Amino acid sequence: MTRRMLVFPCGGAKLVGSLDCGSAHGQTGLLIVSGGSEIRAGAFAGQAQLAARLADVAGVPVFRFDRRGIGDSEGDNPGWRGSRDDIAAALGTFRAALPGMRRVVGYGLCDAASALMLHAATLGPHGFDGLVLANPWTIDRDDAAPDHSPAALRRRYLARLSDPRALWRLLSGQVNLARLVRGLGQATQRGATPSPLVDMLQAGLARFHGPATLLVSAEDRVGARFRELWPDDPRLRIHEGRSHSLTDDTASRDWLFEQLVEATASRH
Repeated sequence: MTRRMLVFPCGGAKLVGSLDCGSAHGQTGLLIVSGGSEIRAGAFAGQAQLAARLADVAGVPVFRFDRRGIGDSEGDNPGWRGSRDDIAAALGTFRAALPGMRRVVGYGLCDAASALMLHAATLGPHGFDGLVLANPWTIDRDDAAPDHSPAALRRRYLARLSDPRALWRLLSGQVNLARLVRGLGQATQRGATPSPLVDMLQAGLARFHGPATLLVSAEDRVGARFRELWPDDPRLRIHEGRSHSLTDDTASRDWLFEQLVEATASRH
């Protein structure tokens, strides 16, 4: 595996990326978009390790980059909603670095997945040929607001009802019964409150004409929120674990690796 650093322009700033590829790389590459304010190495270098493994084992060239204002890149951070130009610049740099590469699949985690949903269809004929979207972010506010969806409330009340101390507070009159009744009513509702953000992401992904795979960790809070708000989708694949990044343990890393190898398999 060969790893080299590439510097490229975006909006008057210099961005920095890392390209991993073997001497005999495949015709489909993977562009990893980092989420949050995370640098291109990923949490505990998880994305760097993933890139090396894909290049070494599967022959998949991988490009990772820091968007403006993050890590080694200059400029002001536009946030995930404003990252279209960063993604476009990275994609163009990746294609130019490997002119024999025929296809590029985009991979994003959390709000990077949401950024790809929002922007992938706007990148023109030399955009992405496919997407892999893991535990997409669907909370309207930028802060990690409490999850008050019916599914989350049901989980919360079941946990409380299994706690002997909570039952004692109820029997001894220490619990506000009116508030409890309102909460139970919300918890028994089916479906979730409509979300303008989810509507926007659905519309953006619908405009993308390539294949897309949705990866969700069954026990991840962000993943659970996504499943509650997102309609039934045959593209959805469930990982029976709690790893948000899908890089926290061997089983999660192997599962993610297999999904990305499948998504980058050559298509004629």
